[in-house]
Amino acid sequence: MKRNANYDNLEQSYLFSTIAKKVNEFAQNNPDKKIIRLGIGDVTKPLCPAVINAMHKAVDEMSVQETFRGYGPEQGYDFLRTAVQNYYKNYNVDLELDEIFISDGAKSDLGNILDLFDNDNTVLVPNPVYPVYVDTNLMAGRNVKFIDANEENEFLPLPDNSVKADLIYICSPNNPTGAAYNRKQLAELVKYALNNNAIILYDAAYEAFIEDNDIPHSIFEIDGARNCAIEFCSLSKTAGFTGTRCGYTIVPNALGKLNKMWVRRQTTKFNGVPYIVQRGAEAVFTKEGMKEIRVNIDYYKKNAKIISDTLKECGIWHVGGKHSPYIWLKCPNNMKSWEFFDYLLKNAQVVGTPGAGFGRNGEGFFRLTSFGSYENTLEAMERFKQLF
Repeated sequence: MKRNANYDNLEQSYLFSTIAKKVNEFAQNNPDKKIIRLGIGDVTKPLCPAVINAMHKAVDEMSVQETFRGYGPEQGYDFLRTAVQNYYKNYNVDLELDEIFISDGAKSDLGNILDLFDNDNTVLVPNPVYPVYVDTNLMAGRNVKFIDANEENEFLPLPDNSVKADLIYICSPNNPTGAAYNRKQLAELVKYALNNNAIILYDAAYEAFIEDNDIPHSIFEIDGARNCAIEFCSLSKTAGFTGTRCGYTIVPNALGKLNKMWVRRQTTKFNGVPYIVQRGAEAVFTKEGMKEIRVNIDYYKKNAKIISDTLKECGIWHVGGKHSPYIWLKCPNNMKSWEFFDYLLKNAQVVGTPGAGFGRNGEGFFRLTSFGSYENTLEAMERFKQLF
């Protein structure tokens, strides 16, 4: 037996365990202090009534012989694929049903899609970055190159034409920075991919937070993208499915063999998303469901605006907070990420996420999220004003 030695190249997952340890120690030593957590990347609002009702109905169906479901299609039931197809029409994107694949979330497919590509491919990843993009490729032994996202380009980097890459990861709106590419910028990314015969792996998990027409919800709104992009989306942040698990991946037929290869991969290694969950997901795309999830998204966006407005008032540079639940700020007084974490915890009892945990270019920056309660967000920002 020979193990996969590429795992030795992975950094140990210390970021959130270190955060938890620091917060727990502070809480034990300061039991009278109220700690407000704005570092969580998980939703806090419950599933909307339309989803719950659909899932209850599906549970009842599973108890009756005539409506019981066993193994479902690995690509997803047509009723949910049709719902996704109709959703994309809102953005003038026409998809074929066989281009839509239902999954248990974007994170899984972002890693699993790599089964389709040879390990000799060079991968281009923005830095700072969602760790899954890097780690899944390091596990396979691929060469990973980084493109600098920084304050100068407002954390929206574009590839250098002198750098050759085969796979390109793009997340927009971005995790962790909250920055979002506009149409012109995405068109440049598509042009680069086409010129290099590369594939863009486009993570659109936060598209539901977009509020301007100039920010595309899908990369397929850009001419030529069907010939060079695979899109991943999730209902986790859109509809609170972080614990329910459902998403979808779009593999255009224009990519030739890749579509059929993905079918083959999924039918071999995946048994599909449970029927009950898919019925709940279908309800998200109904008129009632879209109205209800909008209430939750607007709640988070209201929190994000409070954070962004406070940072502006305090003169703290930041991106995000408009098209995203994440706010990415420059640590005041040139503090390092972990230094600011400790300062904020000690002096304001507010917890965020040190940017250094997302890569070298995250050093000196800090992520806050809008997934807390409105009351706690308001209180946390009052504490910010007192500090800065």
